[in-house]
Amino acid sequence: QVQLVESGGGLVQAGGSLRLSCAASRRTFSTLGWFRQAPGKEREFVAATTWRGDIIYYADSIKGRFTISRDNAKNTAYLQMNSLKPEDTAVYYCATDPIYSDYTLASYHYWGQGTQVTVSS
Repeated sequence: QVQLVESGGGLVQAGGSLRLSCAASRRTFSTLGWFRQAPGKEREFVAATTWRGDIIYYADSIKGRFTISRDNAKNTAYLQMNSLKPEDTAVYYCATDPIYSDYTLASYHYWGQGTQVTVSS
């Protein structure tokens, strides 16, 4: 079992930045993903990184603006979000231990409770 806790969300103006954190209850050697879900929409993939950080995936919608990273010594992953847009408004979730090899699918064994990100125009 792994418990994940996200933090760092909040209200920011368009063009601003936020850094989300995802703290795990223990070390995990598994791929970690970030997803988001806006009201009335399905949960969508944002970014994922293998535990070594040697393979990283980004959704096209955030490529060049968001950066995923992880500090395995601290059992913590991060999502640095720059140049935020109103369409980035959503609840952001981190997840680990994917069920399938396609890390972009929202099929992971462990999920955090989410943190709200609101971007005002």
